[in-house]
Amino acid sequence: MEPRFNLFDSPTAAKVAKRFFSTSLALDESTLPKALRELVELRVGQLNGCGFCVDIHTKEAAAAGESALRLSLVAAWRHSTVFTEAERAALALAEEGTRLGDRGVTDETWAEVRKHFDDDQVGALVCVVSLINAATRMNVIVHNPGGSYEPGMFDRLSN
Repeated sequence: MEPRFNLFDSPTAAKVAKRFFSTSLALDESTLPKALRELVELRVGQLNGCGFCVDIHTKEAAAAGESALRLSLVAAWRHSTVFTEAERAALALAEEGTRLGDRGVTDETWAEVRKHFDDDQVGALVCVVSLINAATRMNVIVHNPGGSYEPGMFDRLSN
């Protein structure tokens, strides 16, 4: 697949992309573990069919210490034994927050999230799910393909 459009060739889209990335850097100051954020972002990328985001977050999760086994089971997390209760709550929030039109985030999922995460971590999770959904949609619209990402590749955007 060839990309339809390079967002960085558009002055406006490039500015938005840079600011979007800079906004996401605030999540690095959260106590929400980076590896968990990557798992959540990976799951949303899978749900939205974004090869570029799956590529990024698989590689970033591995760089953050995730095992190949856990990465391969993210798509089937409900039917695996390798995720903690807290991770399962976060992945459920990711799925329900991505598929808002189905039924939204259920009270049961919200209660599980609140059980395992403090206020700052809950806020960070909501932001992670929201931001990655926006990113996946941008990449899918322009057919941005996965396969060429290298960990840390976007660090230059924060400058």
